[in-house]
Amino acid sequence: MTTTLAMMQPYWFPYLGYFQLIAAADAFVLGDDLQYVKDGWVNRNRILCAGQPWMFSLPLKKAAHGLNINQRELADDAPASLARLLKTIALHYARAPQRGEVLPLLETLLLHPERNLARYLEHSLRKTCSYLGIDTPILVASDLHIREVQNKQDRVVKTLHKLGGQRYLNPIGGLDLYDEATFAAAGLQLRFHRMNTVQYPQFKGPFVPYLSIIDVMMFNPVERIRQWLADFTCLPPLGSPPCCEKRLPSLSLG
Repeated sequence: MTTTLAMMQPYWFPYLGYFQLIAAADAFVLGDDLQYVKDGWVNRNRILCAGQPWMFSLPLKKAAHGLNINQRELADDAPASLARLLKTIALHYARAPQRGEVLPLLETLLLHPERNLARYLEHSLRKTCSYLGIDTPILVASDLHIREVQNKQDRVVKTLHKLGGQRYLNPIGGLDLYDEATFAAAGLQLRFHRMNTVQYPQFKGPFVPYLSIIDVMMFNPVERIRQWLADFTCLPPLGSPPCCEKRLPSLSLG
């Protein structure tokens, strides 16, 4: 059986597609030793506030440019900021159908005492996966000690070889970043993940897509979310013949 691996930076309460990627893999590698990118999704995301997307951020200590994610620390005032964020979430999702189940989980995740950014995010992702019933093994890149990599592709190839992987599944956003020939020369298969259209009622306003998993969990029971974990399309690299993976139907609940 083909062993599928996926790799991503640790993100803070990422969107549903991130958890689809984890669930679709036989093993998932958290890129904690990748460079921290300011204004990315590592320590920011969006929830629904008054019918509009609202960005929330995890405050970090000031640090030199170029540090890795696992070299960054939460700001000294992070606990107070996160306590305020918890109240904001509770307010704006006061009438959400799953608030009673999700809010206690968010409290334990937001107020977790870890101050290292990578470990804080890892804890949040692992606990969210547990809540959603995702049992994919999650590995940490810095524990694998992949050395002397030439570029991103070389890093992925060496990681797959070390873990015995045969197929690499990457988000569709990286379609232009990876070369099929490089993977084929290494005896590996390259595929891309694209989330299908998923909609659900969000109070009375028009649906706002691609919000944090917080929004998905607040409005939907775990059983429904688990159905959506498989609602994606597996695509071949650009210029390759269509792959034979089945495209699962898009789901919409009105």
